[in-house]
Amino acid sequence: MSQPKGTEVLTPQVKVAIAGNPLPPQAIADLSSVTVVEDLEGAGMFTLQLKTWDLVKGELTWVDNNLFDCGNTVEIKMGYEKLETLIIGDITGLEPSFSQDSAPTLTVRGHALRHRLMRGTQRRSFLEMKDSEIASQIASERGLDAKVEDSKEKLNRVLQSNKTDWEFLQARAKRIGYEVLVKNKTLYFRPPQNASSQVLKLNRADDLLDFSARLSTMNQVGQVEVRGWDPQQKELFISKVGVGNETTKMKGSISGPKVANQEFGKTSYTIANVIVSSQAEANQIALKLFNEMALNYITGDGSCLGRTDLHPGTTSEITGIGKRFSGSYYVTAVTHSYSKTQGYRTNFSVKRNASCSPIFHFFIKNIGGYK
Repeated sequence: MSQPKGTEVLTPQVKVAIAGNPLPPQAIADLSSVTVVEDLEGAGMFTLQLKTWDLVKGELTWVDNNLFDCGNTVEIKMGYEKLETLIIGDITGLEPSFSQDSAPTLTVRGHALRHRLMRGTQRRSFLEMKDSEIASQIASERGLDAKVEDSKEKLNRVLQSNKTDWEFLQARAKRIGYEVLVKNKTLYFRPPQNASSQVLKLNRADDLLDFSARLSTMNQVGQVEVRGWDPQQKELFISKVGVGNETTKMKGSISGPKVANQEFGKTSYTIANVIVSSQAEANQIALKLFNEMALNYITGDGSCLGRTDLHPGTTSEITGIGKRFSGSYYVTAVTHSYSKTQGYRTNFSVKRNASCSPIFHFFIKNIGGYK
């Protein structure tokens, strides 16, 4: 198993800065492991584990040091020759551990700046605003930069009903098929990027330590129907979205909904009594639900030697795992782990909405259309 291309003879490194200053030399010497977790659904997190015992003086060290006070901002970089910032966050917890069999340790826990959106609930209204404009406003209120994609539909009134800003933004995003994430100091509010070009390639033989995938048609249907109701205008809006409306097939030939239709008969999933203000909003919700369902057709988990270019919200092309499963995958969660004994490893989770069946490959190859 080789290291990432161009790093074959390089040693993995980690750098930690707290409140803008690098760790002091003694803290670096006592640092045994660093973990960074990135997730589209959950709050990004990090842990630092240190030995907290001075053998010469026979006393505790870092457990009472204000360097690790809650609220201090932490920046963690990992990599090889060129290090990349994986997370900027705040220390949110401390966990000392004592044992008769080993030296005391201190685990420093923290969260990405997303956690600031998860504190305290609010009740307020947003009038004549797009969801993307609401996301920009909340980001500004929380001291974050905003990078949003225009959601187009202006809404008469949106109520944040006793929810945290994070719960509220997630609900708004899910309603229209968007995702919301915080990367370092920027809040992103955008459609899933699974139709974008992949940022890296992972081959089973050269890059992956392990990989497992699960293909299932149990959660797939050929059509999603949304029956929306505008209580002000007393008007019903019906939207139907199905096979053929996939935003992408991620280098596959047949989507999960199409497989379900062909093999088990046409089925539909209906959601009624959805409050909407227009046909366009009903269409947007139906399209979101359909593509979200389709993206769960294939899920997978894997690991590789440390990759700083592997992040949630990006696509990766995984090859060498058979014609059916090879192709583009949407990365949903990544864990970067560094330790002095194990080096740098990256674990990841992915999703895909289509496969390329061996039968299809055989057919197009024999009619001269294989590429």
